[in-house]
Amino acid sequence: MDVVNRLVEQKPLVIYTKSSCCISHSVMQLISSYGANAEVYELDNMSNGQEVDKALQRLGLRPSVPAVFIGQKLVGGAKEIISLQVQGRLVPMLKEAGALWV
Repeated sequence: MDVVNRLVEQKPLVIYTKSSCCISHSVMQLISSYGANAEVYELDNMSNGQEVDKALQRLGLRPSVPAVFIGQKLVGGAKEIISLQVQGRLVPMLKEAGALWV
């Protein structure tokens, strides 16, 4: 899990994805539609992608992607992001973390 923590340190918004995952793409589109600029890591394009994937699974993510960290905290996957969106809590969370400049 240290590898995951190192990659999310001091970044307001980090999304772990796989290039072939359409759900990951949808989550990234939703978040970017608010003007947020995420640091995106595609596990299938990383030399240590399998290690990161296993670390995300140990955090309880099944499937492991998309995995969204806002303000260095694991928010969850697509289900959690969509839930926050529906509740009107996603944008305030992104603003509080410094991922939006609006």
